[in-house]
Formats: sequence, C-alpha cells, structure tokens
Amino acid sequence: MNKASEEVREHRLTLSEVIDGLVADGLIPKGVGEDFKKERRYYKGDTHPLIAIADQKWKTMGEPHRALTLEFLTEWLARRSGLDYLHIDPLKINFSIVTDVMSSAYATRFKILPVEVNTREVTIATAEPYRREWEAELTPILRKEIRRVVANPLDIDRYLVEFYNLARSVKKAEQQGEMRSGVSNFEQLVELGKTNRQFDANDQHIVSIVDWLWQYAFEQRASDIHIEPRRELGIVRFRIDGVLHQVYQIPMSVLAAMTSRIKILGRMDVVEKRRPQDGRIKTRTADGQEIELRLSTLPTAFGEKLVMRIFDPEVLVRDFADLGFTDDDKARWTQMTEQPNGIVLVTGPTGSGKTTTLYSTLKQLATPEVNVCTIEDPIEMIEASFNQVQVQANIDMTFAAGVRALMRQDPDIVMVGEVRDLETADMAVQAALTGHLVLSTLHTNDAPSAVTRLLDLGTPAYLLNATLLGVMAQRLVRTLCPHCKKAGPMTHEEEEVWQALVSPWKAAKPQQICRPVGCLDCRMTGYMGRVGLYEIMLMSPELRKLINPTTEIAKVREQAYREGMKPLRISGAMKVAAGLTTLQEVLQVAPPAQNE
Repeated sequence: MNKASEEVREHRLTLSEVIDGLVADGLIPKGVGEDFKKERRYYKGDTHPLIAIADQKWKTMGEPHRALTLEFLTEWLARRSGLDYLHIDPLKINFSIVTDVMSSAYATRFKILPVEVNTREVTIATAEPYRREWEAELTPILRKEIRRVVANPLDIDRYLVEFYNLARSVKKAEQQGEMRSGVSNFEQLVELGKTNRQFDANDQHIVSIVDWLWQYAFEQRASDIHIEPRRELGIVRFRIDGVLHQVYQIPMSVLAAMTSRIKILGRMDVVEKRRPQDGRIKTRTADGQEIELRLSTLPTAFGEKLVMRIFDPEVLVRDFADLGFTDDDKARWTQMTEQPNGIVLVTGPTGSGKTTTLYSTLKQLATPEVNVCTIEDPIEMIEASFNQVQVQANIDMTFAAGVRALMRQDPDIVMVGEVRDLETADMAVQAALTGHLVLSTLHTNDAPSAVTRLLDLGTPAYLLNATLLGVMAQRLVRTLCPHCKKAGPMTHEEEEVWQALVSPWKAAKPQQICRPVGCLDCRMTGYMGRVGLYEIMLMSPELRKLINPTTEIAKVREQAYREGMKPLRISGAMKVAAGLTTLQEVLQVAPPAQNE
C-alpha cells in the first residue's frame, strides 16, 4: 500500500493490502498475517478490513504492545494513506448544516459523511481513502474545496443514520412548528400562558429528537442538560465534569416543542409558561441502567429555559474512597456521623457535591434498625431505605414545618436539605437536643465559618455548644483521565504554584506531578470525572470554649488546625501529589488557606 494516495489506483480497501501494510510497518508478524489472510473466507464481503482485524484483538509486536483497536488502525490507515485522521465527536458537529451537503442516499452509497462546512471547504470523512470518484462529482456541485479525512468505519456507519434521521426530524418538526405560534419575546410569553394553545409535543419527530438528546447526554457523562431559548435559535448545552459545553443549535419552534415534550413526561403543566416549575423523569440508558432526571423550568425573555439534572443511582453505593476521602477524612467523618445525637453540617457552594456526600452517608447509616427521614427541596434522588419528604412552600410545608412533623414520626436520623433561616436552625437544634442525629447543609466558604453563620442566623451560642458535632466543607475538582495523563517533574513555575498552594503549611513537594494530555476516552479534555476535597472540623472541648456570642472566627480556625483539620487547599495538594488532579484545578476551586 503506497503512502501517497494520489499514486494509488481507485479501489476499495482489501483485507490483503491492509494485512501487508501492517506487516510492512512491523506491527504484526508476517506468519500471523498470512494465516489470517487464509481465513478471510470466514468474513462477509461487506465487512470493512479494519473491523475484521480489530476483532482479532491483536497487539503490536514492539513495546509497549499496544492493542490494535479499531481507532488505532484507523489512525494508522490515515497516516499510511497521507490523509488526516478524525475522531467523529457528535457534539462538535452541526448536523443540520452538514446533512445539506449531500443526500442520505448518496452518502450511504459511498460510505462517506460530511462533518464540517465553512465558506471555503467541506470536510468529508471516509474509511475508504482510495475511493475518490465521489470527490470529482461533488466538487462542481458544492463549488467548494473538498478535504478528505479518515474516520472509524463503525462511526461513519452509525452517524450516517443518526445525523440524517435527526436532521430530517428537526426539519419536519420545524415545518409543523411554523404553523403554530412560537415564543419569541416576553410579551408573547405572557399571552401564551393565558391561552390553551399547545405544541404537538407527542409528534414522532420531537420524540426522536428528545430521545436522541438524552442518549448523547448519557454517553458523554453529562451531569446537566441546558435547553436555552435565544432570539433566533435555541441552544443546547451539556455540563460535563463541571464545565458547560455548547453542543447544538436548534430552531426555536423545535426547541419549544422539545420543552413541551419533556414537561409532559415530567408531569408538569405544559400550558403554564409564566412561572418556574419542577418535575422528574425516570428513564433508562441504552444498556438498561436506570437514570433519574430532575427538571426545572424558568421563564426568560425568549421563552422557557429548561435544565435537566442527571442523577446516577450508582452515586448511592459509592464508597467514601471513591468520593475522595482519605483514611483520615473517613475516620473523622465517621466519628461525627456515628454519634447517637447532635448536628453534623456539610458546607460548600452549589454543585460542590454536598448532597452526594449526605446520601452516601445516610445509605450506610440506614440499617433495618434505624428510621431515617429526610426533608428536601427538591428530593434529589429517590432511595427506598429513606422516608423522604418534599418541601412545598405553597402549602406552608417548609423545612422547619417538615422537621417539626418528622419529630412525631419516631426518627433516629433526620436529614434537613438546607439550613436557610433561624426557624429551620432552631428546629434542627431541638431535634438534636431531643436525641436525634441531624445532618444538613449550609452555604459557607469553609468549615469554621459555619459556626459564625449559625450565630448570625440567631442560634444561641450555648445551644450550638450543646448540639454541634462537627462541620465538613467540600469542593469538587476534575480528575485527570487515567488513560492519557502524563507524569513529570515540576517546572519552576509549578514549584511556585505549589508553594502558594500549601503556604503556610509545610507539605513535602512531590517528585513528580501529572498533567492532562487528552484522548478519545476523555473527549480530548484530559479530565474524566470529579473527586472531592474535604476540610473536616470536629468539635472538641477547646473549640466549644471559643463559641460565644462574640466568637472570633480566626481563633476557631486556628484551634481547629491545631487539632488536625486540614484546609481545602492542603486536601487538594494531596490529590495533586497522588496524581489525581492538577495544581490549576485546586487553585481554581479551593479558597486560600487561612492561618491567622
């Protein structure tokens, strides 16, 4: 197989030439290749040679003996044929534009897929680098340069069907949507809420688009899906590992119908578009795993914005080590949560993993001998071993009212979703004083600040001293992709960052740290998943002496450090030294350590 594709005659790739190329490049032994060529009769004629070879699960002859996966073979074929390699990422492709380049039938005939269109050229993916007759036919029609790239044959087959089906659904839904009134500004939004007009949310095209959207969100490990109306087009964004990525633009009429479809499934009021609503949907992934979606709508100037938070039930069975607890963290946390009564608080900003920590803890505490009750707003994940109550302010079912009602339900452990006001704080204190373990969350920057926050709310200092067991502050940092991260010694700049991170604490500088690279597994971001940083303050007799109506937070913090509390940045530095995350992630997420 010659490297210069222009010098090779027009033909379809054969198994024999691919095997000969792999042998020539020293990737597989000649004997193995010859034996396989003799067995080629076992493969169907329409099986792409790369797929047939990838199925053998061979490894390269030389070190480090890399697996001859389909992606590896595709990259090799691209280099050998003198073309660029492309991994097709559906989230980066505007399917509405690329599918206008050629018909579905034409693309299927040549097994080619348009992947990008700009003013100058059209990029077309193929797994047949030596078939070029379509290029000569398309160039005069498109009046643009054609750039050929080599892509995985299975991806081409899959996205050929999905992109064209999806584009067809969007176009048909748009045509039908144009017959109805769309929401384009605030005045229409108010009027629409007063009428009974509805989009055809059950139209099969809309059903297909919504199903497809969820499927991709699950595949891409998204934690949230944002559907946002704009003046001209609707925007769809996914939050992956804490970072928002814009993935699609959809016509406004289609977006409105999608929102209606999702509201129907979430048992929300489809006609009401003037006030925020909440709902939930339970569905399954392609491989049968149950997933729960929490829905929230918000009326905006251009229509309803919809956010879907995706909850993975596996969160409830995660070990504390998976959440990022060190042995010391786990010991300190367990010491608090295994007390028969008192208050345990988890603090941190929205999206810092507080609820996940509490659910995981409650799951371990909820034995058959214990009655666990929760009052939440909203209930984030349904768990059979808890008795969960939803806050409903419209009928005066507040956090405080809920705790008051739970006290008559013979509970052992009570989880209050959030301490927002003095009434809720008072009820939590009363529950703790009457012999219950109370777990709750609070919005503060660090653990010691929770004490002054409760005092500011109006909780008497003597009651805090009597009930508070401890406080844990937490944050989430992205973890490095285990498949592509690379270790190396610190640069001079990184050493300065390390010193800034651990100052004024003495923490040994690691010999090496890991850095992000980017691969297909992590969508070229270099990161995969997130892990927690923890700052755990256990209440002690010395700390209790410092809590009074005029508490000085600096003294509380100083005493907590003396008793073994590690600040969030030190927790982050330990994760950096362990090769789990980067200095930049910790600096970005954790507040500066204070040691007044």
